Amino acid sequence: MIANGETLTRAEAVDQRKQRMDAVDFKMVTFTLSGKDYGIDIMNVKEIAKAGKFTFVPNADNYLRGVYNLRGDIIPVIDLRIFFHLPAEKKHEDALESMLILRIGDHVFGVIVDNIDKVVGISSTLIQAPHPIFGDINIKYIRGVVENQDRLYIILDIVRIFSPKQEEKVLTPVAAVTASFAEPLPVAPVPLNENTVVSTSDLDFIKETLYANKRFATSGMNEVWVAARFKEWKGIRKPADVQLRDQADAEAYLEGFFSPWSGLFWDEAYADAMMTMLPDMTSRTINVWNPGCGKGLETYSFACVLRRRYQNARVKIWANDSDLLSISSAPNLVFDMEELPDYCREFTTKGKNGYSFSQDLKDSIMFEYHDVLNANPFPELDIVLARDLLSFLSPADQVRVFNDFSDKLKGRGILILGKNERPVPIDDWTPIGSPDISAWSRPD
Repeated sequence: MIANGETLTRAEAVDQRKQRMDAVDFKMVTFTLSGKDYGIDIMNVKEIAKAGKFTFVPNADNYLRGVYNLRGDIIPVIDLRIFFHLPAEKKHEDALESMLILRIGDHVFGVIVDNIDKVVGISSTLIQAPHPIFGDINIKYIRGVVENQDRLYIILDIVRIFSPKQEEKVLTPVAAVTASFAEPLPVAPVPLNENTVVSTSDLDFIKETLYANKRFATSGMNEVWVAARFKEWKGIRKPADVQLRDQADAEAYLEGFFSPWSGLFWDEAYADAMMTMLPDMTSRTINVWNPGCGKGLETYSFACVLRRRYQNARVKIWANDSDLLSISSAPNLVFDMEELPDYCREFTTKGKNGYSFSQDLKDSIMFEYHDVLNANPFPELDIVLARDLLSFLSPADQVRVFNDFSDKLKGRGILILGKNERPVPIDDWTPIGSPDISAWSRPD
């Protein structure tokens, strides 16, 4: 690859692409209210929906449209237009409204807007301080403003709007329905010094702070790695530095946990190991579920491996992620050929803006925005590819999602977890992978 007059190796090209992708550190879901553009931090957006026929709540303020049944969970619904005293189009009572499903802490609720636009990714350094001239909304509810592609977005401070304060409850009727929207604070570390003796309770505290800082939940699926890492961690840290004080410490502790080529195109050696691990299958169609697919690079890698391994079968992959920006860009992925490993190149085509995967391969993958914690209406599956996903769910959700994997897999289906994850109970599964591939099937 040639860039700025210099020839780059494939590794350098991959590194440059990763740096460009990492430049976007703030993503927001954008929408309109009374003709103006607004945004909400995507980390607070659970999903988007069209909904109507809300159940009326007696004695509530007019901005509380009612409650809504979201797949069995009853959530309050607030009309942002009415809350901010903006004009709202009169609609028939059965008409569908554009609604963002938001999550703040452990609580979920819906907000109605005029129209939902798209996901916009920006650098947070571009966000400017709010000014009253930018909107019809009280400045204390605005996080900042940013210009992107000739449009000015007003970014709402959704946590401040919906989190009741001790001195000022912003949405008292909603608070009455959902209790408190406040996000629990991370566990504060116990002060340590050079004379501190590291006890067995330190491991329990590390487990708590891993979850508080990185939402990494220690369970039977990963506890072998966590315990082994703890022994290693004690050997490289001073006694006073054993505990995880902040997010940076938690990230350092998790080094080595993630699977090879996580979030990237798999290299030749890993793809070959994956192809060797996959057993013979007689099915005319190979059904695959890939939750947590991110930007789709691993999904495309696996699709190429499957097409080479099962040349006479039809491959169908359901690829999901709850990151709206990533999943929306995955179907239209464009890349430089130097970034792509050789085993993928036969499945590519050249376009005006660079190379992309052939339409035939893309037709075998269905990229969809989806939260794995919601209902998963997939047919019987031959393979589930979910590397490093379960460990970042709560222990209860780990069990629920894992059971969903197990129920949907055929009798001899293949479950591929993260390198340092394993099924529970492990006795119900047979390992068929390698040191870098945690692949499992049920015993015959």
